[in-house]
Amino acid sequence: MSRFESISALLSQNRPGLTLPRDLYVSQEAFEFDTQVMLKSVWLYAGTVAHVKKPGDFFLFEVANNSIIVVRGKDMQVRAFYNSCRHRGARICQNNSGHSSRLTCPYHQWTYGLDGSLIVARGMVAGFSKADHGLVPVALENIGGLLFICMNDNPPPIDRVKKDIGEQIAVYDLERCKVAVQDNLIEDANWKLVMENNRECYHCGAGHPELIKILGTYGFGKGLPEDGEEDLVEDDVFDAMLHAKRDEWKSLGIYHDLIEFPGDWWHRVARLPLANGALTQSVDGKLACKKLIGPFKEPETSSLSVWTEPNSWHHFCCDHVVTFSLTPIGPDKTLLRTSWLVHEDAVEGVDYDPEHIAGLWRATNKQDSYFSSINHRGIATDGYRQGPYAVEEKLCGHFKDFYVEHGKAALERMRVA
Repeated sequence: MSRFESISALLSQNRPGLTLPRDLYVSQEAFEFDTQVMLKSVWLYAGTVAHVKKPGDFFLFEVANNSIIVVRGKDMQVRAFYNSCRHRGARICQNNSGHSSRLTCPYHQWTYGLDGSLIVARGMVAGFSKADHGLVPVALENIGGLLFICMNDNPPPIDRVKKDIGEQIAVYDLERCKVAVQDNLIEDANWKLVMENNRECYHCGAGHPELIKILGTYGFGKGLPEDGEEDLVEDDVFDAMLHAKRDEWKSLGIYHDLIEFPGDWWHRVARLPLANGALTQSVDGKLACKKLIGPFKEPETSSLSVWTEPNSWHHFCCDHVVTFSLTPIGPDKTLLRTSWLVHEDAVEGVDYDPEHIAGLWRATNKQDSYFSSINHRGIATDGYRQGPYAVEEKLCGHFKDFYVEHGKAALERMRVA
């Protein structure tokens, strides 16, 4: 516990409406605390069922020293295990993703089933029990096709999140989707700054011309009628259009009220109209995939946006889904993984063009990477002082408070232990 006393002191300096103290963003000690303590205490978004579509499909979700295998079993259940052999601890899966009928350690060939059970272990002593040497499981929850893992032996509750998110995204039937494109972008910034950048659109007007053309800014921290920030909703045309769209969504059976981090929970869900006649989230607003997903038979001009603390955001459109996860890989390095999903029957080059489907968010990710990097570099200077969030940045404040509260709680559990 003593090694994180300085982190405890910094967390205690949290002030409502202000950014974090400098060292919580830029220090090696904060990185070690985040990856060894805080992020192990919460649910993290890892990927989707489309990333492990068939039995034997797997991918790795990695945070600092921890590598986790997420794999689809022969019974079609998705499970997670630490990527460490129960023999002498070697890393089992070397590739970031792949397909295998069994999981075999390349060192001494211990072999495991897709359910984590030990199948082959040569030359062991009499009485050795294979049943006692299966892979170490990691808690995993499938929420409407979004996969969340928790590295804590006693994961926190997740029932409210499952109900609120699962019910709405079930419409898009992610089991019937496949991954069309995936990008891994290394950002030169602390992961908390990458998250804060995502949680506000205060910078969008000047920073994201392509995105604003398709999404607009309302609902991304700038205010919806029920947000309690009526002074930000000054566009009567938008307000009238939103109410008309909500009537349309109700007729389709896809309308739900805004869910905005209720109580002590960590999720936000909002259906938002697209701007300027856009049909989907593409650079030109035209359909990114001819094969629509879920129940949609005709283009439906909205996107369902889902945000979860502390590491993901997602957008569901009538023709594709785009998901984002981030993980810290250093004090000033963050992996942003973006995946675009389409209907499993869609044919590349016929129903969709990978460059077109990814174009809008590739441009946005590149722009955000720049903003996060200059933010990090500025915070690292002696001139940094904790700064005030604007009204439109209230979701940044929520993320920051989530981080502080869960960081303090994790430290308290360490003290008790």
